[in-house]
Amino acid sequence: MSSEFSDEERAAIYRVIHARRDMRHFCGGSIPEATLWRILAAAHAAPSVGLMQPWRFIRITDASLRARLADLVEQERQRTAALMGARRDEFLRLKVEGIRDCAELIAVVLAPDDGTVFGRRTMPEAMALCSASCAIENMWLAARAENLGMGWVSFFDPQAVAELLHCPAGAKPIALLCLGPVHDFYARPMLELEGWRYARPLAGCVGTNRFPDQAHG
Repeated sequence: MSSEFSDEERAAIYRVIHARRDMRHFCGGSIPEATLWRILAAAHAAPSVGLMQPWRFIRITDASLRARLADLVEQERQRTAALMGARRDEFLRLKVEGIRDCAELIAVVLAPDDGTVFGRRTMPEAMALCSASCAIENMWLAARAENLGMGWVSFFDPQAVAELLHCPAGAKPIALLCLGPVHDFYARPMLELEGWRYARPLAGCVGTNRFPDQAHG
């Protein structure tokens, strides 16, 4: 098999990247086990600093546990709303998760630090988080290629979730991933469609030899 990608394969990769969305609206259903494991395998193929692979994935199959996690998310949503000032009511109208509706709910937890120094001496926690984020992005792209939606929920107290999931000392939940069939994928990021916030153009995020700003692109 050639190590090079064809024009068609390359176009498909870019199409998946730009079609990926943070989904909050799901239509129940189920995911075949083989499909789910392909998505998890894609996550596990992600790069990690020092090959530490700090990610752990926990499938939430117990309905009562899913409901308790949903309650924790709702509590944090209300706490967040209290900090929104004039945008409080607008924020509360936004749908921020699909925990009760998605086919699969998967918690992503940073494993206790294994002492890896390679590549992370100056930023130990940040590099573990970056590594796990790469795994989540792989999972997101694989899900989209499987025509499934995925949403990253971060509205929760990590310690409360860690206790619910019986995590060992030093482990830290960083994501609740909602995964499953959707009626439609958003044409643009949902926060843009709702008028909450708009994506920055690429030109304003790229600099040459210095931090980019309006005067120095």
